[in-house]
Amino acid sequence: MNGGISFWYADDGLPAVREPLGGDLSADVAIVGGGYTGLWTAYYLKRAVPSLRIVVLEGRFCGYGASGRNGGWLYNGIAGRERYARSHGREAAVRLQRAMNGTVDEVIRVAAAEGIDADIHRGGVLEVACTPAQWARLREFHAAESAFGEKDRELYGARETAERIRVADAVGSSWTPHGARVHPAKLVKGLAAAVERLGVVIHESTPVTEVRARRAVTPYGTVRAPYVLRCTEGFTAGLKGQRRTWLPMNSSMIATEPLTAQQWASVGWAGRETLGDMAHAYMYAQRTADGRIALGGRGVPYRFGSRTDDDGGTRAETVRALREVLVRMFPSLAGVRIAHAWSGVLGVPRDWCASVELDRSTGVGWAGGYVGSGVATANLAARTLCDLVRLDAGQGGRTELTELPWVGHRVRRWEPEPLRWLGVRGLYAVYRAADRRERSSRGAGSSRLARVADRVAGRG
Repeated sequence: MNGGISFWYADDGLPAVREPLGGDLSADVAIVGGGYTGLWTAYYLKRAVPSLRIVVLEGRFCGYGASGRNGGWLYNGIAGRERYARSHGREAAVRLQRAMNGTVDEVIRVAAAEGIDADIHRGGVLEVACTPAQWARLREFHAAESAFGEKDRELYGARETAERIRVADAVGSSWTPHGARVHPAKLVKGLAAAVERLGVVIHESTPVTEVRARRAVTPYGTVRAPYVLRCTEGFTAGLKGQRRTWLPMNSSMIATEPLTAQQWASVGWAGRETLGDMAHAYMYAQRTADGRIALGGRGVPYRFGSRTDDDGGTRAETVRALREVLVRMFPSLAGVRIAHAWSGVLGVPRDWCASVELDRSTGVGWAGGYVGSGVATANLAARTLCDLVRLDAGQGGRTELTELPWVGHRVRRWEPEPLRWLGVRGLYAVYRAADRRERSSRGAGSSRLARVADRVAGRG
């Protein structure tokens, strides 16, 4: 199957769609977006203040976007930590990283408490290096993570890596226990059901066209509330006035047919770690609960005019490229069948920094810009947004979360078209060329092409 939203919905079934908004409405909090960020925010707000009237507005159905299409990496990575260390001091960035480490535990705790069976397996995250240049970057990455407080992170050589997962040509790896595999659609569907049990009202098939001070505008009516929280991540560009706020970056995935016992024996992966690499155009993968490999990468990174797809349809050349990555890493799987391919978008700010904000003058808040690390980051962002709303409403004080360095972070907008399209497409062409050069040269230094591309992209 190609498209159909994602493999996760083909596996677990599409949800029954809830009723759309039936006209103008008043609430205490209006949340725009029914993905992880919006649902987690509703969950924590309603748990903290049960009397709040909270309405979630979703354009299609909860989990239609990245929350139902991602790679299922519940891990402690966060976009922008190094930049926050430079702007707010190293200790502030360390506090942000510690909060992310604890977020993995928090999601697992709530899933258990709410009876959400999302195929969670805490095997940690293994990131491998398959060239000398990747190995040099991996050692730098490992040292940086350790310096930010990950004392339980482990560095492996080729033999120890193969004892975990037999990735062809792997020269080493770095493993952290702060990660778990999840089934994205099961998690978002269970979370939506949990917030409804608390009394939150969800209106689906209700696209919000504009967020204004204390109101969310839809074709079916306007919701007025003291607080309107924008939780739209990769779909933010579809709101009036937000086209250049966050760039909707495209990411694509494939899922194999279930592997046989013999095939798994050739691969290893008994610990069910989530798996990534140190390529510039990196990949991410998991071993699913039903014995498949789900693997993703950038594919076509960006569509002109910040357009987003409807059903996750993926180009044949992208499927071929992802299959080549799979077989390069696991040559014994050369004959395996690809059962599903899909795509989705994630939100990328111009400086690649995730952030949370509440404008006290308008009541408009937002969280996002996760740059592909949103499964866990959305939970921390939602708890932060919850605390900011309670603080502003006089229902709570300052907390450790409201003092994190990503609160109130502002960034310049993306360039207008066609510069945006030319720039992003060009950057990923450079990253892929850099990866090819590193594989062929086997040199230990990172490609200068990629270093220049990072500076131009604003990732440094």
